[in-house]
Amino acid sequence: MVKEIVVGNVKIGGKRPLVLIAGPCVMEDEKSTMRCAERLMTITNGISVPLIFKASFDKANRTSLTSYRGPGISEGLRILARVREALGVPVLSDIHSIEQVAPAAQVLDVIQIPAFLCRQTDLVAAAAKSGRVINVKKGQFLAPWDMQNVVDKVLAAGNDGIILTERGVTFGYNNLVSDMRSLPIMRGMGYPVIFDATHSVQLPGGQGGSSGGQREFVEYLARAAVATGVDGVFMEVHEDPDKALCDGPNMLSLDELPALLKQVQEIDRIIKQ
Repeated sequence: MVKEIVVGNVKIGGKRPLVLIAGPCVMEDEKSTMRCAERLMTITNGISVPLIFKASFDKANRTSLTSYRGPGISEGLRILARVREALGVPVLSDIHSIEQVAPAAQVLDVIQIPAFLCRQTDLVAAAAKSGRVINVKKGQFLAPWDMQNVVDKVLAAGNDGIILTERGVTFGYNNLVSDMRSLPIMRGMGYPVIFDATHSVQLPGGQGGSSGGQREFVEYLARAAVATGVDGVFMEVHEDPDKALCDGPNMLSLDELPALLKQVQEIDRIIKQ
């Protein structure tokens, strides 16, 4: 039995319908972030898919020193607070240091631990002690069963609001592969599992000074993952991915989201009947 996690007005886990975690990779400015959130709300409300809005205020793990990182924690959290208040949608963002936990916990419904940092014990423990739901992305270097150790760290800090996210595993150089076996393995730990369909098609460092991506495969991986019985899908979206300041090659266009969301919603209904 998978624990049901409550995130604002959204419930994840058990036999609940599929949840969407979506938004731009990084906030570029307040207006575009609000436009994206409003459009996502319109799309998801239209087909009754629960939404958690995701956007990063700082991407500390960019490939290049000159890559765009975001507006920073103060401005980024201010924007996310506005999204949360104006639209009534739960918000999620990632942290990269212990110092970011306290201010993030004042705004975020879900604190995300990035894949590269999922084994950083002090960071995981500090985030867990905030009392917020914790979404841990499985490291590109970890076997799925190794995530049990991460779960245990969160539980030891007194927090059982845990979500686990699969985003592919390193396969040679500048490439990731999604092993669908990892999804039921991690779900067997008793907590909701999310499949990150856009980071799974990323080509880390694939363009030399930045990461590449193969967004044409997002729909195939999303459908396959939902067919295994996951609790939600994570997709970074943008109004014009080719002009995005971060992760454009693997982000999905907002125009393409409604059709894909209807497909995975129907697959989810069949699997959970």
